[in-house]
Amino acid sequence: MATFGIDLGTTYSCVAHIDDTGRPAIIKNRPGDDTTPSVVYFESPENVVVGKEAKAVAKIQPDLVVSLIKRQMGKSFEITVHGQTHTPESISALILRELADAAAENVGEPVTDVVITVPAYFGVAERNATRRAGEIAGLNVLSIVDEPVAAALHYDAINAGGTKTLFVYDLGGGTFDTTVIKVSPEEIQVVCTDGDHHLGGADWDDRLAEYLLEQFQAEHPETEAADDEEFLQSLAAGAEDIKKQLSRMQSRRFNARFGGDTSQIEVSREKFEELTSELLERTVTITQRTLRTAAERGITEFDDVLLVGGSSRMPAVTAALESLGLKPRMHDPDLAVAKGAARYALIESIKIRSDEDGGEAPAEVVEEIAAQLDLPVEKVRALAGKRVATVVPRAFGVKVINRVGGREQYTIEHVLRANTPLPAETEPQRFGTAYPNQVEISVEIWEQSGSVESEALEDNEHIAEGVISGLPPLPENSPIDISFQMAADGLLTVHALELRTRKDLRIEVQIKGGLTDEQVSAARNAVARYNVSA
Repeated sequence: MATFGIDLGTTYSCVAHIDDTGRPAIIKNRPGDDTTPSVVYFESPENVVVGKEAKAVAKIQPDLVVSLIKRQMGKSFEITVHGQTHTPESISALILRELADAAAENVGEPVTDVVITVPAYFGVAERNATRRAGEIAGLNVLSIVDEPVAAALHYDAINAGGTKTLFVYDLGGGTFDTTVIKVSPEEIQVVCTDGDHHLGGADWDDRLAEYLLEQFQAEHPETEAADDEEFLQSLAAGAEDIKKQLSRMQSRRFNARFGGDTSQIEVSREKFEELTSELLERTVTITQRTLRTAAERGITEFDDVLLVGGSSRMPAVTAALESLGLKPRMHDPDLAVAKGAARYALIESIKIRSDEDGGEAPAEVVEEIAAQLDLPVEKVRALAGKRVATVVPRAFGVKVINRVGGREQYTIEHVLRANTPLPAETEPQRFGTAYPNQVEISVEIWEQSGSVESEALEDNEHIAEGVISGLPPLPENSPIDISFQMAADGLLTVHALELRTRKDLRIEVQIKGGLTDEQVSAARNAVARYNVSA
């Protein structure tokens, strides 16, 4: 079966497959480009436009255009357009559908079996939402793979031989993460990861757009340009273009026009870097944190420092990393993730056909897939044997009551720590009932949502809960043991055991606020009714 890798990006997306030479190759979209803007224009109740034309229309009809939807994945978020309610999953499904349909036209076969990439720092809710988006688009999602893992797979394909330790700095359009990965002929092993899924190139664009508006207002104090959506959209588009140009040039000029007023605004690279220095410093802080975590695991040197994501082209990024003693180099920043996802999709398809967990793929399966793809059997067998080992992206824990100075305070006690190798299982951690004569115990599961582990409720997100009921009245501080288990695919299971009665609770985390099977089916039918074009 043909398989495909999809880089579902915040600002741009693309599709890749393994071509008849055995190499990962990008499949061009309908306009003939490698990447497609992740922008959706609801032209009418029946018609949707995805990509470059949708992005252009944003200047004229911003209320009908949705962008940066990846930043809402995993959240209870809805918008209504033409009377139809949409979620992040259904909007992402429209992008995926256009990508898949265009790729199918290009290669002459259906695009059904796919792997979709996510930022390494995406949590359980965001990963689940991404998978649901694929299902709504009518795709068979073989797996979800971390973007830096996909980039490392692509690196491995073009730098074959030996074992290497990589530092991946991935600054995309809307998300940022840093990951340390060991690459060997047998395995891709994530050592540690960190990041911020609300930090990306779009934030650099916003800072520059704000500056352009300030300069225009300074020249034309009476202007009402700040209240005009079309003008603001033109500033946003101009800011993105200037950002890209300043990676190659020292200065650029922007011509702003509104209501008969005009301004020629000069932007130097130095000024742009000054405006965005705080954003860059946030990436440096995360990078330093990742370096410290890697050092705790005995890794202090890297064979390569890979820059991934279009925004990593900014010269200030290279300068900042060099100041930390790192020597970065570009690694096909716009396309590496999709190409690596294509390799991962092939690996997953072989595993599925083999129906084995980690064992060697049967010769007949390898030979059949090699024949289908017109690849050497040895090359397919090598791919089939490649293992991918990742880590827990964030910390998970339970809500507890602390009594401080006679007052009750809720906090999060983390049990499963970030960067624990997967699959992971914790030893039972001892807790106690909060009040005398409790006859039931509520267990709330929370996931770290802030950039660092914190016990404060506001730095965590409630993702699941369960109750042990039917208990006799228990004395205060009766013991309860709670353990966490996370499978290699990210499925989280929590086991709570009340030790006096041996009554227990097992929670397979179903995402709070996530779409049910019925909602996915309804969304799939709604999305299928649209005519989608580029």
